Amino acid sequence: MWETVLTELKYLIGVLVAVILGFAIGFERKLRYKEAGIRTHTVVCVGSALMMVVSKYAFTGMEADGARVAAQIVSGIGFLGAGIIMFRGQKMHGLTTAAGIWATAGVGMAAGAGMYVVAVGATVILIAVQCVCHLKCRLFMARQFYHIKIVFRNETNESDKVKELFGVNRLKSLSIIREGDACLYKATLNTDKEFSSQTLNNIMVENPFIVSIERTDEE
Repeated sequence: MWETVLTELKYLIGVLVAVILGFAIGFERKLRYKEAGIRTHTVVCVGSALMMVVSKYAFTGMEADGARVAAQIVSGIGFLGAGIIMFRGQKMHGLTTAAGIWATAGVGMAAGAGMYVVAVGATVILIAVQCVCHLKCRLFMARQFYHIKIVFRNETNESDKVKELFGVNRLKSLSIIREGDACLYKATLNTDKEFSSQTLNNIMVENPFIVSIERTDEE
């Protein structure tokens, strides 16, 4: 009996290692105010380690294939990650968090299988990659576009002047309104150049044919 208890306590070490590693990964995510933080990553890591322990040791000598239990962890965590991914406006959010949870499950499986060096090493690599990719370096920063809604009077070639001012090739969502003898253009511009409020104000002052300018970071 005591031998069985000691053996199971040895298996429990893998679960405890998973707690520490899951906590470390989740803590890094919490510092960046992500949807899934310490609790989610810790529970996922511990759950994966527990199922791996059961898969590897509980079915010894039985006809059942214990590897099937471990195989279901991958698809099960994938289902959990899919619930995190969502669209806001025209952008996808939560994809990296979902991938992180999936990778954390792999860390838990390694800990549960007794591969502690692999589990710790993978944790260090995961955290290091996240930290490096969040450095304020142009190589790692995603290209951000700004949406500028503009209204201007078009009498000759003012539309070309607007394209030149904002460095764009075309006007998006263009609508034309006739007001007496004047012709008003309402359009949206997508540009990767950030224009401050002072710069936009100067553009309006220097170009009186522009009626209004509105800048939004997301459409």
